[in-house]
Amino acid sequence: MPRISAANLSEHRAQTLERIFEAISRLSRDRAIDDISMTDVAAAAGVARTVLYNYFPDKGALLLAFSERVTDYFIERYERELPVHAPAAERLTAFVRLQLNGLQAHPHPGPVEMSAALGPEAYQALAGHVAPMQEILSRIIAAGVASGEFRRLDPAAAARSVMAVIGAERIPLIRGQVTPDEAEHTVNAFVQAALKNS
Repeated sequence: MPRISAANLSEHRAQTLERIFEAISRLSRDRAIDDISMTDVAAAAGVARTVLYNYFPDKGALLLAFSERVTDYFIERYERELPVHAPAAERLTAFVRLQLNGLQAHPHPGPVEMSAALGPEAYQALAGHVAPMQEILSRIIAAGVASGEFRRLDPAAAARSVMAVIGAERIPLIRGQVTPDEAEHTVNAFVQAALKNS
């Protein structure tokens, strides 16, 4: 039986999960998700492969759990840091900053990679994890349309486009090809120009 260094079994489990998720973050900085095996994750996390399988039956389950963790991280930061009563354009800028910070703090595979790795059913589950972030963004855009800050458009469709622009900075950001400030400037300049009511 593995030695437990935590105060109790629950804490030990939480620490092990943290190591596993950190391993996925590190590995996905430099490798496509198809090139990362469960053996790679176990080695990077410092756990036996059998231990990893005790937590996750396959790579799809692991990636879905990791995606949910990243989403929870973002939602928690959003609720804490996004200005509630600020103009929509300011809230949109803050949303972009939080998204990019999240991508850097918790690197994860992009949608195309995830879709190929998970298959259609698991990818639909993944889409459900991303939905809360898209809903937050849709509400910001809808508020901007209602106030006249943004031109008249479909908030849900616009939110999908904005998320795609943010996603385009994922690889350059996590590989250090652009700084967080450069990525934020690029995304905000593009989306504010696209949404602004001229």
